[in-house]
Amino acid sequence: MLKVGVIGLGWMGKVHLRNYSEMHGVEIMGVVDTDQAALDEVSARFGCATYTNLDDLLAKGLDAVSVCVPTSLHHKVGLQVIASGAALLIEKPLAATSAEGADLVAAAKAKGVPLMVGHIERFNPAVQRVKELVGDDVISIQIERVGPYPPRIQDVGVIRDLGSHDIDLIRFLTGSEFQNVYAVMTSSTGGHEDNALITAQMESGVLANVNTNWVTPYKSRKIRVACKSKFITADLVTQDVKEYSQFSTYDKSYSVREWPMVYREPVKEELTQFLKAVRDKTPVPITGEDGLEVLKVIERIFACGEGGCRP
Repeated sequence: MLKVGVIGLGWMGKVHLRNYSEMHGVEIMGVVDTDQAALDEVSARFGCATYTNLDDLLAKGLDAVSVCVPTSLHHKVGLQVIASGAALLIEKPLAATSAEGADLVAAAKAKGVPLMVGHIERFNPAVQRVKELVGDDVISIQIERVGPYPPRIQDVGVIRDLGSHDIDLIRFLTGSEFQNVYAVMTSSTGGHEDNALITAQMESGVLANVNTNWVTPYKSRKIRVACKSKFITADLVTQDVKEYSQFSTYDKSYSVREWPMVYREPVKEELTQFLKAVRDKTPVPITGEDGLEVLKVIERIFACGEGGCRP
């Protein structure tokens, strides 16, 4: 049995807890939060021990922990977990800054502790299908990730919250790093940017564009990938994937192939692979270094927005 815990009982923390409760070979040793109402709710639902002090949970000798606290607390909480020796999955982004992210990566390496970052879209079956279809044939990627403003998120803007998904996805789908990246952004609600257009060119030459905002009244998550021999579209919410052939100038037509998917909950797959790596003592699927690269790109985007754009 793997002894696990969840730190932070916001929306994502409760999703992690539910999934752990449904897994074989997993014992939930407890959860931590400062909100007593949230603790009472999960205690009644899952029958797990609850704590308001992180040290009390870590004293239970955990094998693995999900860190689902606000981004501004990732650094402090992550270092406490690493010091305890427990493997940890930190929800994206890895930390509030690349300096904090580098601290976490260095601390985990020094302690020999597995550190995984929760860039959950990599476990979306639609994304995995797109990855299989595009190969190394990619010309450009367009991503739309928009929705209404989330009152629960107060410590970061839309680029760190939503855009971090797509910065990671672009690296994942292209197998390349960002060569040039910049963005334009505005803020109409709250203290951070809530509308951004990100444009990039990868070292491989692939062009990428991300439209992300919290000003759209409905949720949309879509990817379009132009390749030399095909065009791929995917809806990450419905997990629908379509493959379009090249346009024929001879008969003015093209073919469309729909790839049927068996719906899977990405969080469950993410946690399954995380715990498998802990059990088997193998590398985690998304490393701290992966999360750190995303943070570095985000900081380049903001430097560009402040007039300091650099390659």
